[in-house]
Amino acid sequence: MAPAHGRRSQPVDRDLVIAAQGGDREAFAVLARTQVDRLYAIANRMLRDTALAEDAAQQSLVTIWRELPSLRDPARFDGWATRILVNECNTEARRRTRLAGALRRIPPDGPVSGDEVLAFVDRDELERGFRRLSADQRAVLVMHHYLGLEPAEIATTLGVPPGTIRSRLHYAHRAMRAVLEADARPTAASGGTGR
Repeated sequence: MAPAHGRRSQPVDRDLVIAAQGGDREAFAVLARTQVDRLYAIANRMLRDTALAEDAAQQSLVTIWRELPSLRDPARFDGWATRILVNECNTEARRRTRLAGALRRIPPDGPVSGDEVLAFVDRDELERGFRRLSADQRAVLVMHHYLGLEPAEIATTLGVPPGTIRSRLHYAHRAMRAVLEADARPTAASGGTGR
């Protein structure tokens, strides 16, 4: 599954949703094909683990199929499906038994320029920081920075007040900054360059 690239998806065809709600398996198959890459991309950004992201996206599709008849407004399918995915990502994150911080990305073989090394180190620091955030913090950061949703849109999608989303965004940014600063301190204190 190839991830989407941080742009808003086109709204799903309302008639397709209605047909799938009525039990039309072909309509749901089309609906699932249009959603799977977007769901996987969001899950992968939240969970930072491809296998867990695939599990979350697949389980979300199962839940969407099962719960689709209860969707009151077919025009709100995208937000409803995203909420199901976020809940599934939170479940997957809780199931995680291994220490996420133990995973490291290995740079490509062969000669690497200084800029590439610095970019890799920066990316690795961001990755480690992101893994330390709570599932709720990850969700709002992904929805805001990757999907480009405003706090009010995230609130509608997740079914929480806009003030709660603004607060989660604030604390997620603050937590990320604190983690990155904390990771940089020991290196700077030991006389290293921090890189």
